[in-house]
Amino acid sequence: MAARKKFSSVAVTDEAISGRFGHRVKELRAAHGWSLDQLASSSGVSRSMLSQIERNNANPTIAVAFRIAQALGMTLGELLEHPEAASSVRVVRADDQMYHYRSDKDCRIRTLSPLDLEKDIEMYEVQLQEGGALRSSAHFEGTREFVTVQKGKIRIESGADCEALNKGDSGNYRADLAHAIINDGRGEAIALLVVVYR
Repeated sequence: MAARKKFSSVAVTDEAISGRFGHRVKELRAAHGWSLDQLASSSGVSRSMLSQIERNNANPTIAVAFRIAQALGMTLGELLEHPEAASSVRVVRADDQMYHYRSDKDCRIRTLSPLDLEKDIEMYEVQLQEGGALRSSAHFEGTREFVTVQKGKIRIESGADCEALNKGDSGNYRADLAHAIINDGRGEAIALLVVVYR
C-alpha cells in the first residue's frame, strides 16, 4: 500500500508509452462496448480526465493508469505494452481476487476467461456451499449455459425444467429463461460453467 502512495503522483511520461496510451484505452473501452461514463464509473477516474487521456491531451499518473487497467480487467503492464508484444499465453491465477466475480458465504464465482476481450463465450468456476445456489435472471435470447460437476452433486434448473448432476456429469440448458445451479448434496459442490451467447 505504501508503494502505491509513493508512486501515485508519478506520470506515465515516456513518449512511446504516452503516445499510444490514449489510443489503447479508447480501443479497449470500445471492445468492452463502454461509454466514457461507464469507464469513469468502473475506474473511479473522471469522465473529463478519461476524455483528455484518450485524446492524448493528458498524461495519466501511474495511480490513474492502474485504476483504468483494473477497470478493464488487466494488469498495468498489459495495458501499457504493445498488444503485438504480449505473450500468446495468458494465465488467470487461482488467488487473483480481480477474477472473483462474486464471493459470499454460500457461493463463490471466479471467471476463468480474460476480462478484457470482447467474447461470445465466458467460463467460470462456481463453488457452492451446502444449500447454496446461483440463481440468475434470463440472459439474452439464445444464450445457453454448459455445466460440468467437478465435486459434489448439483441440480440445474431452466424455466420449469430441472435435472440432477453428479461428479463428472455435464448438462446444458437455456439461459434465456430464469435459471439456477443449486448444491443438491452434502458438503461443498464445485462446477465449471460455460456461458455461450448467440
